[in-house]
Amino acid sequence: MNKVFNSAKEALNDIRDGATVMLGGFGLCGIPENCIQALVQLKVKDLTCISNNAGIDGAGLGQLLITRQIKKMMASYVGENVEFERQLLNGELEVDLMPQGTLATRIQMAGMGIPAFFTPAGYGTEIQNGKEVREFNGKMYLMEMALHADFALVKAWKGDKFGNLVFRKTTRNFSTSMARAGNITVAEVEHLVEPGELEPDTIHVPGIYVHRIIEGKNYEKRIEKRTVRVAR
Repeated sequence: MNKVFNSAKEALNDIRDGATVMLGGFGLCGIPENCIQALVQLKVKDLTCISNNAGIDGAGLGQLLITRQIKKMMASYVGENVEFERQLLNGELEVDLMPQGTLATRIQMAGMGIPAFFTPAGYGTEIQNGKEVREFNGKMYLMEMALHADFALVKAWKGDKFGNLVFRKTTRNFSTSMARAGNITVAEVEHLVEPGELEPDTIHVPGIYVHRIIEGKNYEKRIEKRTVRVAR
């Protein structure tokens, strides 16, 4: 089975309006830049996007917000995007905010085939509304459902043509779990190598979870919020 595609646009040619899409990365670190650009070019709309954050204005998922392609955002941190705030306050965007650990675990459970789990996070808050509550050992817990997606889009440092992936540092956040939780997982990598070139002990996501892979290009690797030391 050939998993290698020539471009992100080609790899996402069958995505349709209304799809649920997971996008890896942490802030702007390790985001699937080429796949996001492809979504913009394909003009798919009414997307439900699952990501730790919503990018910033004009970068990351911020591009899809500007083009109004996102119908619903499921995330844990959204504080760097003015357009996101504007759409939310004007009722133009559905938003499901959740604790970061809950988001990560819901994705992880989907990849493990576990349909639901109990967590104390969110008990006694608005997050509890409509959810099953149980007591374990004198403590109250909410039942959270596993979180699946039609497409999982991740970006890795290296990958081989069988889809085995190696991430670097912070880029592993969310992406390794998302790669296991998508019906179709598309990985873009900085370096695409031949099978056998990756050291087996360094592989973070086995190729069995990856359906399509591309070698990305023109990565900007932006800094979300630049902080410099004040000269004394």
